[in-house]
Formats: sequence, C-alpha cells, structure tokens
Amino acid sequence: MQGGELVCRGLTKVYDRSNGKKALDAVDLAVPSRGVFSLIGMNGAGKTTLVRILATQLEPTSGSAQINGLDVMKDARKLRDTIAAVPQEARTVAWMTPMQQVSSYLLWRGVPYGEGRRRAVEALTKVGLDKQADVLNRKLSGGQRRKVMVATVLAADAEVTFLDEPTTGLDPISRRDLWQSLQDMAKDHFLILTTHYLQEAEVLADTIGILDKGKLVGLGSLDHLRGLVKYQYSIRLPAGTAVPEVHDGTVTTGQDGQVQILTGESEAYRLSGELLRSGARLSVSRISLDDVFFHLVGEEGTT
Repeated sequence: MQGGELVCRGLTKVYDRSNGKKALDAVDLAVPSRGVFSLIGMNGAGKTTLVRILATQLEPTSGSAQINGLDVMKDARKLRDTIAAVPQEARTVAWMTPMQQVSSYLLWRGVPYGEGRRRAVEALTKVGLDKQADVLNRKLSGGQRRKVMVATVLAADAEVTFLDEPTTGLDPISRRDLWQSLQDMAKDHFLILTTHYLQEAEVLADTIGILDKGKLVGLGSLDHLRGLVKYQYSIRLPAGTAVPEVHDGTVTTGQDGQVQILTGESEAYRLSGELLRSGARLSVSRISLDDVFFHLVGEEGTT
C-alpha cells in the first residue's frame, strides 16, 4: 500500500444538541496510514464514535476527516471500496457457518467465488477456526463468533481495516494468536484499532491516540507518550511492604494495597538497592502505557 495519511481537523460529534455534550470535541490529528493506529480511552471517551465517522458510518457534527486524500463525507463511496470494518456491535449470522459467512461477504465485495473460498480458508485458519469452518455459527461460543467477524475483515484484504475492540471475549492464548495475525497484516495494510487492553496497544500499535471525554489528550509512539511523563521508571511493591523515603518521585497506593513509585533512573537504582537489602519483593521497569494513561487521564487502564 502506498503511503498516505489519516487526517482529522476539528472533528466534533454532538448526539444530543439539547445538552450540548460532545462525544468528540474538536479532534485534530495526522498519522501515517500504515501499520497500526490504536485508540484507547475509558468507556464513553469517544473511541467508537471516531471509528464510526472514519468508517463512513456516522456523520460528524462539524470538522473534517480524510484517509489517503479521500474525505469521509464527500468521498464516502470511493472510501468504502478501500475499507473493511468489524464494528463493536457486529454479529454473526446464526444460520450460516463461518465458511459461508466469510465467503459470502467476499462475494458481496466482488471477489470471485473460488478466490473467496481460498481467502476464507486462510483467514479462518489464522484465527484458529479451521476445524469449526463448517459448524453453524449459533453453535459456536461467544469468543469463536467474535473470531468469525475478525476473519471476515482479514479475508477482505482491504487497504484500511477498522477493528473496534476485536479481542473482547477472547481467552489470552487466542488473543495473542490474533495479535500475530494483525502484526502480519499491518506490514502492508493500515489497521485502526480500538481496545480496552492497554497491553494490546503497547504490543501492536505504531501510533497511539488517547481520548478522554471526547478530547485527544495524547498522540504518538509509545516512546513519545512516555516522554509526556516526568518520571520514566516504575517500582511496584506488594501490599504491606515498608516504603523507604523517596527523594525524587511520586508514591501511590492502589485499592488492593499495592504500591507504585514513579521516579528517575538514579533514584530507581538507589531505591531498588535499599529494598533488596531489606528483603522486599519488587519489580522495576520503564513506565508502561498504563502509567502514561493514568498520568494523562487520571484513571488506571484495563490490563
């Protein structure tokens, strides 16, 4: 896929004009349309609204957005020929099998029958449903039905693919298997991914956008977002651990009693040495996306 950009300028969405509450509030962004762009935020932050506008499923109240030079409003028909999407509310067809659902979707997109069957087999194998390809969707588990929807867009091989919380309901092993499929796909496609799993964004995303109450509060690579936080190292301690005096940093205690110290490199070295000499258990690492998210949004993300 040739290089391009996803660009939003003042993108705003108000569902109820009577109260004026903005689901999206003047979002400005520009990111390369290649690899994985992940949107994260708490429930109601505006992730799904932004994805629906970019996928030409919802009109913005004001502002504009373009993908590879195509405007989501003015060029919606042309843009739809280049995109595929798994909406959050997407459901399988109960009386179809995974093979039938994927291949019929490809027929609808104009893919010849034989080619569609080949792609369907390949996509279902990638998501681990090759043995369930001919089982009725209504007999599959919720996680397996979610995999069918993901296989559908993987098989489409579209230039731009929207995945709205695609791994919700998947077990950890299935989630990691899907990550590998998405990483392979992202080598020559553009994926726009929303997720509640911050580790998922850390692993997959080339660019991460953080939404809070409709506003874009952070945008960039993980290293860039880390740079928005003063302290770059995290020390975590089990509940009940005696915390030594911290000369430079912040100390927070979670509801479960676990302690986190955010500090700089030299202070992390000094504190970890003191804690180890006292026999304390601890972990030391560079700050994670969860730490950045807490700093920008004021809430701990889902891990």
